[in-house]
Amino acid sequence: MEIKIPEKVAKLLSIIESNYEAFIVGGCVRDSIIGREPNDWDICTNAKPEEVLELFENHGFRVIPTGLKHGTITVVFDDEHYEVTTYRVDSKYTDGRHPDVVTFTSRLEDDLSRRDFTINAMAYSVLRGLVDPFNGVQHITEKRIVAVGSASERYQEDALRMMRAVRFASQLGFEIGGTALTQISMNALMIKNISWERVRDELNKILVSDDPDSGILLLQLTGLLKLLLPELCESVGFNQYNPNHNMNVFDHILSVIKNTPPNLKTRLAALFHDIAKPRTFTKDESGIGHFYNHAIVGMDMSKEIMQRLKYDNQLISDVGILVKEHMNRHKNVKLIVAKKFIGRVGEDNIQDLFDLMVADTLGSKPPYDYSDVDDLKRLCESVINEEQPLRVKDLVINGTDLMSLGYKQSKELGYCLNELLELVLESPELNTKEELLMIAKRKLL
Repeated sequence: MEIKIPEKVAKLLSIIESNYEAFIVGGCVRDSIIGREPNDWDICTNAKPEEVLELFENHGFRVIPTGLKHGTITVVFDDEHYEVTTYRVDSKYTDGRHPDVVTFTSRLEDDLSRRDFTINAMAYSVLRGLVDPFNGVQHITEKRIVAVGSASERYQEDALRMMRAVRFASQLGFEIGGTALTQISMNALMIKNISWERVRDELNKILVSDDPDSGILLLQLTGLLKLLLPELCESVGFNQYNPNHNMNVFDHILSVIKNTPPNLKTRLAALFHDIAKPRTFTKDESGIGHFYNHAIVGMDMSKEIMQRLKYDNQLISDVGILVKEHMNRHKNVKLIVAKKFIGRVGEDNIQDLFDLMVADTLGSKPPYDYSDVDDLKRLCESVINEEQPLRVKDLVINGTDLMSLGYKQSKELGYCLNELLELVLESPELNTKEELLMIAKRKLL
């Protein structure tokens, strides 16, 4: 088997191979065999970290001792970073993430034996070919994710590997084979030992994968979801008792996720858009289910969950807006309604919201009609293309201008600016300094 290695990586390998062994290893080998473009090209070697440092410094490279204690250094090649790690074997993982002691070894097979899954435990070099001691190629052919050695031991070393198994399944379209799957359920409680930041990063990769709905379903079936997103588990099997829906809430959410573009913001919004339905459920006298204010309650829930998972404030705010606004669909929308809609949602979120609305329709009972979304989208695009004023900040005057007329720096000033905006939304031609100051002055009298 031959793998095409990029020129820079081949150069780094050749430098090491002048004195030592060197292989590309892990995900880049897996992806190359599958036919995917690798994100990173990691290198492993029998050279000790200090020897690797000296070798590349002697060749004029900038070298960063990234994780010297664990045998990893980073070589900077034309501003690109490449990790080079010494073969190693690990001791116990008392903290459930890092080995207590790292021992360097001269045998590549020893290093590969400590890795999580067989598809990630392969190495390759042009000189020595493919090294695959755990049948990774066979498992790629079978589309199975199999643990290296004991699945339970691999998960106990680092509980995040359970989420990684789910992530690889959703990214690659593979099944989690045998004990690699059953041992997730057996060891699920250990996920509580993992930081929210690491959990978040794996969740993100699942959500933007080719098969995100199956990834979320696997999290639920293995018991991981109730430990990470217990609020979402409230929707599992929840009957909507509504003629517009032919799925329970959880299955509907999975369908919406599947039908959104692979954009993290949109897929997070899809994950949370109906999360509040179980908490807002009521039945009318006819037995029809309703979920009044579920979008607003869902916005609050999404913010709370995303704060727990340590997302940044901007993404929390944007996802909250999409969740809150996903039900605001009306036929024959007037121009001023569209303007206010854009002002609330923001131009950076508007396409994501339309994508969510369409996916929401596709996750409901057929026939699918999202003509109202298309009409609103066309109207909004027209407003945006004409660069019409939509928010207070788009007015040609500001608070300082109003204070020069005698307004105090108080709520009165804010009220006036909002009233001026309402007028400009109706009549954009009023957005001149002369007109707005004249209107504001009259309001003072």
